[in-house]
Amino acid sequence: MNKAVSILALIACLTLSAQSRAGFVVEVTRGQENAIPIAIVPFAASDASEGWLDVAQVVSNDLSRSGRFKSMDRKDMVEQPHTGTAITFDDWRRLGSDYILVGLMQPQGPDRYNISFELYNVLNRQRLLGYQISANRPGLRLASHQIADMVFNKITGIRGAFATRIAYVSVMGSLPNKSYRLIVADADGENPRVVMQSNEPLMSPAWSPDGLSLAYVSFEDRLPSVYVQYLKSGERRRVSAKAGVNQAPAFSPDGKRLALTLSTRDGNLDVYVLDLGTEALTRITDDPGIDTEPQWSRDGQSLYFTSDRAGGPQIYRVGLQPGDRPRRLTFQGSYNARPRVSPDESQLTFVTQEEGAYHIAVMDLTGRGDMQVLTKGQFDVSPSYAPNGAMIIYASRDRGRGVLALASSDGRVQERLVSSDGEVQEPAWSPF
Repeated sequence: MNKAVSILALIACLTLSAQSRAGFVVEVTRGQENAIPIAIVPFAASDASEGWLDVAQVVSNDLSRSGRFKSMDRKDMVEQPHTGTAITFDDWRRLGSDYILVGLMQPQGPDRYNISFELYNVLNRQRLLGYQISANRPGLRLASHQIADMVFNKITGIRGAFATRIAYVSVMGSLPNKSYRLIVADADGENPRVVMQSNEPLMSPAWSPDGLSLAYVSFEDRLPSVYVQYLKSGERRRVSAKAGVNQAPAFSPDGKRLALTLSTRDGNLDVYVLDLGTEALTRITDDPGIDTEPQWSRDGQSLYFTSDRAGGPQIYRVGLQPGDRPRRLTFQGSYNARPRVSPDESQLTFVTQEEGAYHIAVMDLTGRGDMQVLTKGQFDVSPSYAPNGAMIIYASRDRGRGVLALASSDGRVQERLVSSDGEVQEPAWSPF
């Protein structure tokens, strides 16, 4: 069992100790040099009652947070038009805006609102978007994210991911009185909801492809077990509680199977696939080394995983057909682990080590396999792609605290999501 204990220690070193969730303060630490100037004019509202959500501000925050846009400060706006016919394009062009978004909010019965908005190219006065969204008061924030998604997509050609969610783990208190929480929140950290709470560690949240459930590891029985939790009903099912290690679950693209890491009787770690319907278990790797952290290929026919079979942690890929042999993918550096595949499988992100520090790196999967280190923190771990592949969320340290951070997949945009009430860890970005 000594090997099993050392394996657990190796896995634990890739996580951050955490304390709480609360709200997040977003700090863009590096924006795109040629960020697109845009004016998001406050939407006219006929019912600005208490608790009213400023939809235009949420849209502005989303676009600014992407690092690809530079939103005009409201104090610099010479006017506040709410329809395209009221825009004086020459004035906005002189102010340096390439685009302008205007809109109106109108009540449509008790606690329901209609949001109409228009996006214009200031330079050629072309109307790019004209749309209406209906929402109740609790749904206004989601509607705001959806508007930002449409604007982002129309201008950049990339599908927006502001209306998606993130899952992460937080920890309240300190030893011996820690409380662990699995939390799901909007992609900007707002609307956090506790999914699971335990006095023992919770680890490795992973989304199902339909976004309706989460798989995770719980130590609530003092030994690791893998659970699947259904978010709408709150029901959960223990799917793996083998003797030894049960770790690193990952849903297959069709949602019918889980790849996970289990230990054999001698404490060795290997990758398995569990059929969630039949509970049939298939062993994928069989090597004296540590094989862990599996992730599915886009077509569900192979797995990426971490192995130290060559002497140190490196990333491999193996097909699921009998007789398929693992192929090593990473060769630069002595430590590469925690692989995550981009949604289109053109890129791989992972944790690499340089001079004792852990960074987030990416590797091109379509050509020569070039590797690029994106971050320069001392402890950047647990990467997860946004469903559009444009951003990577990961866990980091900032002034001694655990925070979440984001980097664009090309490294040009970076930001931090600092919790106002403690530390957070192990983020996982939801599908669309």
